[in-house]
Amino acid sequence: MTTRRNIAIIAHVDHGKTSLVDAMFRHTGVTIKGEAATGQAMDSNDLERERGITILAKCTSVLYGDATINIVDTPGHADFGGEVERVLKMVDGVLLLVDAVEGPMPQTKFVLRKALAQGLSPIVVVNKMDRPSARPAEVVDEVSCLLIDLGADDSQLEFPVYYASARTGWAVADPADAPGTDLKPLFDGIVKHVPAPKGDPADPFQMQVTMLDHSTYVGRIGIGRVNRGRVRLGEQVCVNNPAGKSTKCKVMKIMDFAGMGRREIQEASAGDIIAIAGLEGVEVGDTVTSPLDVTALPMLSVDAPTLSMEFFVNDSPFAGLEGQFVTSRHLKSRLLREAESNVGLRIEELAGEGHFKVSGRGELHLSIMIETMRREGYELAVSRPEVVLKEINGAVHEPTEYLYLDVDTQYQGAVLESLGRRGAQMRNMHTEGSGHLRLEYIIPARSLIGFKNELLTLTRGTGVMYHNFHDYAPKEGEVPIRQNGVLVAKDPGTSTAYALFGLQERSVSFIGPGVEVYTGMIVGENSRDNDLVVNPCKQKQMSNMRSKASDEALSLTPHREMSLEQAIEYIDSDELVEVTPRSIRLRKKVLNRSMRKRSERDSEEVA
Repeated sequence: MTTRRNIAIIAHVDHGKTSLVDAMFRHTGVTIKGEAATGQAMDSNDLERERGITILAKCTSVLYGDATINIVDTPGHADFGGEVERVLKMVDGVLLLVDAVEGPMPQTKFVLRKALAQGLSPIVVVNKMDRPSARPAEVVDEVSCLLIDLGADDSQLEFPVYYASARTGWAVADPADAPGTDLKPLFDGIVKHVPAPKGDPADPFQMQVTMLDHSTYVGRIGIGRVNRGRVRLGEQVCVNNPAGKSTKCKVMKIMDFAGMGRREIQEASAGDIIAIAGLEGVEVGDTVTSPLDVTALPMLSVDAPTLSMEFFVNDSPFAGLEGQFVTSRHLKSRLLREAESNVGLRIEELAGEGHFKVSGRGELHLSIMIETMRREGYELAVSRPEVVLKEINGAVHEPTEYLYLDVDTQYQGAVLESLGRRGAQMRNMHTEGSGHLRLEYIIPARSLIGFKNELLTLTRGTGVMYHNFHDYAPKEGEVPIRQNGVLVAKDPGTSTAYALFGLQERSVSFIGPGVEVYTGMIVGENSRDNDLVVNPCKQKQMSNMRSKASDEALSLTPHREMSLEQAIEYIDSDELVEVTPRSIRLRKKVLNRSMRKRSERDSEEVA
């Protein structure tokens, strides 16, 4: 009889989850094809490869002797916590990866709390043992303290430990044996310590859909773990949603996971992680059952969104020049489709044509979705992020984050001043050696908007920050959003080096020469706190007089290029980011100057 084990790999960002899966592939002889053969094979999404992070949870399977080990690779960012919470429903144990130098980090705490809440016991893997400053004994002690802090029970506290280097592909049970030769000790530990799946194959079939996929040929595909019973190709099943509606469907395909792909099978039984095609209208959280027993499982619970943004149809003068999908119908359809599989997302249609409120788990969560949409050919405009407030006991509460900072001691004064201005409360501060300082704060989530760019500026690009949701706290005071005003284009046209040269002494430019601009477009940052209307398209006046001084080549300061995340963090409440497949532009919500002044006066009168 085949032994089956279902495990998830959880860790902080960049502690080696996907690299460990690569090493497990190599050890079990899985062939890795395509561009991903150079590493991070499970990061199949273009954005994942570009950013070096895991965004979407993915399933795979390897054979080790007579054991089939189903592996789920999970994201490390708290912004994608909805992915983590869902997939943990499919497994019976977790591999907790911890960096041998850094030890437990913020997202380690986040994903571990989710695993413990599901009653899962961890196998701790101290990764990156090949780093010169590895400190495995201290890291294991820190993991123990973290488990105690999170309320782990006795069985969860008695965790096995393995010491590994995912990059070079070895693991050992005793650090004295490092470096090892292969991953055999870790595989043996998985088979020994992870419990076999529960569920009786003789019971009526039941499976909860935790992920969705789509095929052009067979339509929507539901992915989940079989809780009990069996399902065979061609059988009738019922799709039951939490509202009590039941729909009969025919199983068109059953697939399990093998290495980098899927393979079609005739039947699956309790404990298998499978994908079923033919489930018309299935959603994440629905329960697929036998018609003999249509008992639905409880709806998947995920943390509520903490950040929201407004999405608009792009109405700038350049609308429709670069994108394929530009109407409100296109935008609404795409957002609703995203909400079907992205359970951490909330979509609300607001008054006005093509106006939506989209709430998610953080800036990264929302910006990844926006970046995906622009690559698919969509045009849209988005507002500055706002925190999602809650009313608790009659008082307005806002989400707070636990913030970790690693900075050089020479920059600590500027960083401390900035955080104090943003209303952060220090919880811990200690030196990491070699002039490095670790700072820990509790800070309102709204105060973190725009802080990443400021931290990089204050620390000359060397500062590192991590944060995750902490709790809700009473809202207090206002946080300064931006210290400087912006330069707003007066007239449409093409920017010139002559005009930009005249502006650069009192501003930072966002565009170079030869760029098409329109009225109301933001072209730079003012050196003062007020907005300034300028003409970046001004031409040099022609005359019949020449002088050496006036004809010298103009030396322009390089303009500031903004990524999507930087642009979203930068804008103020009266501004938007215009997102198209080829461009990211900053603009005022009201493009016309006189109408903008009128709306400002009206808002002041209302205030």
